Amino acid sequence: MPTSWSGRWTAADLDHLPENGLRYEVLNGQLVVNAIPNPRHQWVIQQLERSIDEVVPPGYAVVQGVGLLIGDDEPIPDLVVMSGPMPWEARGIPAEQVKLAVEVVSKSTTLQDRMVKPVLYAEAGIPNYWRFEINPFKGQLPGESLPVLFAHALGDHQTYELTHRVVAGEVAILHSPFEFTVDPADLLP
Repeated sequence: MPTSWSGRWTAADLDHLPENGLRYEVLNGQLVVNAIPNPRHQWVIQQLERSIDEVVPPGYAVVQGVGLLIGDDEPIPDLVVMSGPMPWEARGIPAEQVKLAVEVVSKSTTLQDRMVKPVLYAEAGIPNYWRFEINPFKGQLPGESLPVLFAHALGDHQTYELTHRVVAGEVAILHSPFEFTVDPADLLP
């Protein structure tokens, strides 16, 4: 426990927690602890990172599992596309450098990935948010194959608007924050 803990967690408090194989995030002043994701989850992220890395414009970088600095909060997206200089020694990436935050939903992170993190990302002005559903989910349409990509862009009212719903076996071309052709089926082993 941090020595000056006040009842509301901050990103700085994470420096005082043990490195014990758990993943710590601060979301809306609350400490969120998750187990390390399973191999399937990580495989999807790795394949996505490779695919995006091939098409990002010069000056952009693709990074896995690094915290975003949003006020006192520090969510950790599964994947981030950022621009500008890499803050190598910083505790995380400033939100203003992030062009895309990606979450691959796990059974243990469903609420955070679908509801909490998108609100934080939108309020921080991150222009794009993608969510991949790799497990059966409420709202899955009949005959819809997994994974399903939900691509969002920041709208006029600091909330995300759905731009694409792409199911496995379907090819889509996304245009923001860069042109990216994706078939979610290609992300699974």
